[in-house]
Amino acid sequence: MSPQPNISSVAFLIADPARAAMLMALVNGSAMPAGELAHAAGVTAQTASAHLAKMLRGGLLSCEQQGRHRYYRLADLHVAAAIEQLAAISSLDAVRRRPLNRAQRDLRFARCCYDHLAGQLGVAVTQALQQRRFIAAGPDKQFELSPAGSAWFAAIGVDVGALKPTRNGLARQCLDWTERSHHLAGPLGVELMNALCVAGWLRRTKSSRAMQVTQKGWAGLKAQLDIDESMLTAAAGMQQ
Repeated sequence: MSPQPNISSVAFLIADPARAAMLMALVNGSAMPAGELAHAAGVTAQTASAHLAKMLRGGLLSCEQQGRHRYYRLADLHVAAAIEQLAAISSLDAVRRRPLNRAQRDLRFARCCYDHLAGQLGVAVTQALQQRRFIAAGPDKQFELSPAGSAWFAAIGVDVGALKPTRNGLARQCLDWTERSHHLAGPLGVELMNALCVAGWLRRTKSSRAMQVTQKGWAGLKAQLDIDESMLTAAAGMQQ
């Protein structure tokens, strides 16, 4: 009898609402102490410790000791991808019946999806790249990069030739869990977000996955991809 992956045990770990909240809090690749994760999940420190121990044993998390503190992060990129994909297929109906608070609106508008740009802005950037035929949807949920696209990415500081494709290719289609549309992931998506941060177009926030667009960024997005601040923010407001 051939061995089978124990999917049910992983599903059991993720199914608990408190553990799911902790995993979502870590999906940007950051490391957080137990106290912050307890707050994110709305549970006591003792309950959080029990949940974290189970997820460590289950291979969903890793832990790093620094002084007296322990910091938890997702075990690897595969765990992050699985969490994002599960979020993408879950229903948003219950959430959308209630007005989103400021933090939720910021996350929906622009956030880092583990290591690449997501949210309404991430989808808008990806669609603009497709409209200009810099990238095109290909087989196996990949994006194919055109010569014009390589030149464009080079112009904004991404050395495409130096990127190493993963088993999912150089550019991957990642289904955005709030927008239900694909945004750009993979090594190309990672370096795109890094380049936009280095250029001062995007700014990371310290305590959230939300990304902020600077005035320089809005000017650059308009000039390079015809993404208009007023139109995108107005559209985002209509969808809250």
